[in-house]
Amino acid sequence: MKIASVQLYVIKMPLKSPFLTHLGTVSEREGIIVEVRDRDGVSGYGEGVAFSTPWYTEETVQTSMHMLADLLIPLLKKQPIEHPSQVAEQFKAIRRNNMAKAAIETALWDLYAKRKQQPLAKLLGATRSSIPSGVVVATDTTAKALAQIETYLQEGYQRIKVKIHPGQDIAFLKEIRRHYPDLPMMADANSAYTLKDKDRLKALDEFNLLLIEQPLAYDDLIEHAELQREIKTPICLDESIITFEDARKAVEFGSCKVINLKIGRVGGLSEAKRIHDYCYERNVPVWCGGMIEFGVSRAHNLALAALPGFSIPGDISGSNRFWDEDIILPEVTVKNGMVYVPDEPGIGFSLNVKRLKEVMIAKKELVF
Repeated sequence: MKIASVQLYVIKMPLKSPFLTHLGTVSEREGIIVEVRDRDGVSGYGEGVAFSTPWYTEETVQTSMHMLADLLIPLLKKQPIEHPSQVAEQFKAIRRNNMAKAAIETALWDLYAKRKQQPLAKLLGATRSSIPSGVVVATDTTAKALAQIETYLQEGYQRIKVKIHPGQDIAFLKEIRRHYPDLPMMADANSAYTLKDKDRLKALDEFNLLLIEQPLAYDDLIEHAELQREIKTPICLDESIITFEDARKAVEFGSCKVINLKIGRVGGLSEAKRIHDYCYERNVPVWCGGMIEFGVSRAHNLALAALPGFSIPGDISGSNRFWDEDIILPEVTVKNGMVYVPDEPGIGFSLNVKRLKEVMIAKKELVF
């Protein structure tokens, strides 16, 4: 892969409506778009999905820019690669910073797939041409949640995930179930509970949830295993899974029955596929989580979620879920509850250059 340059675009867009969790409110989203251009002028695109502040992981947009410009991309300059799967090994000397690593690695996957004239999904081993779409409800009142759910169901979404925390859980879910008794529904706690809340979490079993996501500490495997033995609802781990080894240990310990896969969180497509393959062989369901991302990351999620082990609808909503106008063409759309997986080379979407320029707040070029 003969790289000529890497462009880093920092962009910022307001969300159509605030995204609320007990950890904070997101009203506008910063992110990094990575463009890797080879010597023939072919470009591949990736996205850095860290937030502006370190509420989800320790990474931020600013730290990701530093890692990309000052450490990761110089490593690629020093030792060229032939295949994107080599990136993880090349970055091994740098600990964590998975979202920065994934930003450049996914761009290289897109470039590689375009050079091969193949859809990225096919290169990864996809078995689906479309995937079922789910959506997240993140608000502060039951009335707002019910209104959002009704809108999303009318738009065809096949699964709803609601954010919960102590004080907005049992009564909150009971009211939703009263209106929608058969709705496929998940609950996401973002580490809002401890083992002291065991009885409270047991009480959620009555709501027939698909799963409860990350109820306990973001870095825990042991206490989740204890909790899973006590409750019927399947536990899904999100923040606790940042490497293949985390996934392996979680499955072996019995810490969870489901794993949420996010490309940025685990450091790229290669690691995400490795975790998927491990879980698929052991009949552990996986699904694709969302990061309030722009269209480039959404496109990579589509390619990943087309793999056979993704048996639960992911957080791959349409572009219009968050944005008045996305930065890709065409935008991602949901039709009859499904999202089409592109069959064009690479991620199957082009960059909306006009929109990118409108929302860009910084730019950096690194020439090879």
